[in-house]
Amino acid sequence: MDYINAYATRFAAVRTAVFTRRDALSWAGKLGLALAFAAMTGLAAQIRIPLPFSPVPITGQTFAVLAAGILLGRNFGGVSMIMYAGLGAAGIPWFNGGIGGPAVLTGPTGGYLAGFIVAAMIIGYVSDRYPTARRFGPMFALMLTVDLLVIYGLGLLWLAIYLSVIKGAAVSFAGVFALGAAPFIAGDIVKAAAAALMARSVLPKA
Repeated sequence: MDYINAYATRFAAVRTAVFTRRDALSWAGKLGLALAFAAMTGLAAQIRIPLPFSPVPITGQTFAVLAAGILLGRNFGGVSMIMYAGLGAAGIPWFNGGIGGPAVLTGPTGGYLAGFIVAAMIIGYVSDRYPTARRFGPMFALMLTVDLLVIYGLGLLWLAIYLSVIKGAAVSFAGVFALGAAPFIAGDIVKAAAAALMARSVLPKA
């Protein structure tokens, strides 16, 4: 038991030291971390399961977005997602399906990319500012809320505009929800739980 307590104390000290050093990094260092998380998001985007009935595939991006907010905080969590969207639009082929270019931003998944930026900033702000939110329960609730209201909210809004204005299709809320949200919610619950567990494990408790 003493060994376990000593290990827990040492791990807590390491955890605090890591995040203290993160905050003390130069802007260049923080930008380097943000770029690393942008690249990680690009890799996660290649974990891709196309759906024959939807223009939006299942990907691993959501977990990377949540992790960026947790580990980089509000400002540079958001910067990492801006880098992901901006460099992808500039031509780096790390959007889902291994593609890049500005057309992706105006394609059916463009709203989700905007949601990634806002989501990482919100999660980073809450996890940095409120230590009591770093427990599994509050963090899981935050992850789900941000996922459903921010990422899906912006994603579905743009998908509806894309289908109606660009494609000229008749759309309804139920139809857009069925295409752009319903198939992915169960998987995102699992990803949110994994991210909340990671937050509980790696974030300092005070």
